[in-house]
Amino acid sequence: MSEQAKWYVVHTYSGHENKVKINIEKMAENRGMEDLILEVAVPTEEKIEIKNGKKKTKEVKLYPGYVLLKMHVTDESWYLVRNTRGVTGFVGPSSKPIPLTDREVKNMGVEQVSHEIDIKIGDSIRVVSGPFESFMGSIEHINMEKQTIRVLISMFGRETPVELEFHQVQAL
Repeated sequence: MSEQAKWYVVHTYSGHENKVKINIEKMAENRGMEDLILEVAVPTEEKIEIKNGKKKTKEVKLYPGYVLLKMHVTDESWYLVRNTRGVTGFVGPSSKPIPLTDREVKNMGVEQVSHEIDIKIGDSIRVVSGPFESFMGSIEHINMEKQTIRVLISMFGRETPVELEFHQVQAL
């Protein structure tokens, strides 16, 4: 299995997300397919509700009716997921699983997609995407946790600090 596992989205009956998650995990374990189906997620967030003057914390599903899977798609893994009770199909044309892009995975908050970057403070870079595309600059600060860097870009005759994500720059 040289190819890296990717995230896929499965459509479920509304309200059955947690049951589907548990069922897929159990079936993968029973059939020894944990190497194919690596992770099953139902992304949630905590909402604070104030009812009758009392604060109440409530866990809310971010994507009702959907379950996210990190898996290697084979005939067996596809069949197992597709035939799990409560699953109506993979999200994609004609039920063909289409993996999420790294940006979608990051935006959905499912997994931190980390980019390795071989740069240090003072290095020169070129911006390869975003509103500052094709600008050049030098690195002033690196934040590994947020996967961002602060770059001094020469704009309108003076140095302007700009915060960029790792994937937006290329070392020179």
